[in-house]
Amino acid sequence: MSSITAPADSAQRETPAPVPASAPGTAEEVPHRGLLMLAIMLATIMQVLDTTIANVALPHMQGSLSATQEQVTWVLTSYIVASAIMTLPTAWLAGRFGRKNIFLFSVGGFTLTSALCGMATSIEQMVLFRLLQGCCGAALVPLAQATMLDISPREKHGKAMALWGMGVMIGPILGPTLGGWLTESWNWRWVFYINLPLGILAFLGMAMFMPDSERSDRAFDKFGFLLLALMIGSAQMLMDRGEHAGWFDSREILLYSAIVGSCLWMYIVHTLRTDNPFLSPAVFKDRNLLTSLVFIFFIGIILLATMALLPPYMQNLMGYPVLDVGILMAPRGMGTMVAMMVVGRLGGKVDARALILFGLLCTAISLNAMTQFSTFVPESTLIWTGVLQGFGLGFIFVPLSTVAYATLAPQYRAEGASIFSLSRNMGSSVGIALVMAALSRNMSINHAYLTENITAEALGLSLRTTPQALLDNGAGALLMLDAEITRQAATIAYVNDFKLMFWVVVCAAPLVLLLRRQAPPAAPADQRGK
Repeated sequence: MSSITAPADSAQRETPAPVPASAPGTAEEVPHRGLLMLAIMLATIMQVLDTTIANVALPHMQGSLSATQEQVTWVLTSYIVASAIMTLPTAWLAGRFGRKNIFLFSVGGFTLTSALCGMATSIEQMVLFRLLQGCCGAALVPLAQATMLDISPREKHGKAMALWGMGVMIGPILGPTLGGWLTESWNWRWVFYINLPLGILAFLGMAMFMPDSERSDRAFDKFGFLLLALMIGSAQMLMDRGEHAGWFDSREILLYSAIVGSCLWMYIVHTLRTDNPFLSPAVFKDRNLLTSLVFIFFIGIILLATMALLPPYMQNLMGYPVLDVGILMAPRGMGTMVAMMVVGRLGGKVDARALILFGLLCTAISLNAMTQFSTFVPESTLIWTGVLQGFGLGFIFVPLSTVAYATLAPQYRAEGASIFSLSRNMGSSVGIALVMAALSRNMSINHAYLTENITAEALGLSLRTTPQALLDNGAGALLMLDAEITRQAATIAYVNDFKLMFWVVVCAAPLVLLLRRQAPPAAPADQRGK
């Protein structure tokens, strides 16, 4: 028997494996690449726009759907949790059913559920439709990144990532501006209806121009997926609910923490023992991707944490209306767009690590300037700090997205892109939870510190010597004094948050030294996929 089977095995090893659709050589064979990239960009913008565009519409939504403050927050939480969990199986689904089919299903499902969200008549319907919207949209960003890399020659990967990154970065920045304008000028329902033309155009473009990919018969690790889904869902709930529930003084938060820890431990043990783990161990052996996952986690903290802080800072402390806040924050997106255009041209000519360091420097300078903010900040300062920060983030995001896959085998791109997108989203969630918790805590501490020496004696007031009429009028003055102290305490708390993010950028900088510049020689055809 051995003499019969040996030649078959030998022949099997000598037969070149089918080149996957993600192999670099297939990029030259993609027709209408420009139109396909446009369709992919529309899908990317549509998905990332929904992470922030609905935030400004929540008060209007709450009144229209007769919801409580706690209920309406589930409109955001349900979307974030569903999107985070369903990002995990994106690579497996694309391998089993074909990337094109999953892409079309995701775009079609996201467009349909967007329409359903706009037509919702109760808070229960809205939360259900947002949950489905998150499930459908989870695959859009990672599949868009993987496809943009696959349809572009290696020397044009920088430009491809600049286009993709433009959608990922511009969406969250312009979301509040666009959402505020639609809500004020039309209705909160148009926050969701705006996805319909984008979704239809993206669907038609992909259906006509997107090539299909090779299929894989890799088994689905159900237990591994269940553990990761519970861990990520619990982690998201911990961060979203932590501030409202009182963090670790709450049994709810302790429960989420226990689930995260136990599921992580069980998944590690399960991965070491099973022959077919849910996430391929080879993905985490690539140093560039592993370093980039940590890096993009830190960048995610900066990206959305600043977006969460600046609108309430400008509205509550400086008295700007909602629409003016959106206008003043729009230049930040312009800075990002310009940076990505510049990086797209520099890609391949300048070391990606140098570009990332330059972006970190710009971001650090901007955040350092924001630590000097007071209760009055000139509009020019708000604009130039926003432009510089957006410019810096653009210089970080595009080279990092390119170098993350520089040494990764093509067959692992979809899986790597899913984990990359998940790491960015988790960083954003951690960043928002971190700065909001620090803001609330520091406001209380600062208020107590500023008021500890303000007493009746210090103000020269005495019940024996001061006339009653002056005491009565003085009560109003004390209320005004307390309001001003509260305002100053909040300002200091915001400044402390900006300082915290500055140090996050500084601490992330040494990670650049761990990135490799050049990709190793390509593996022979008979070794691909092993």
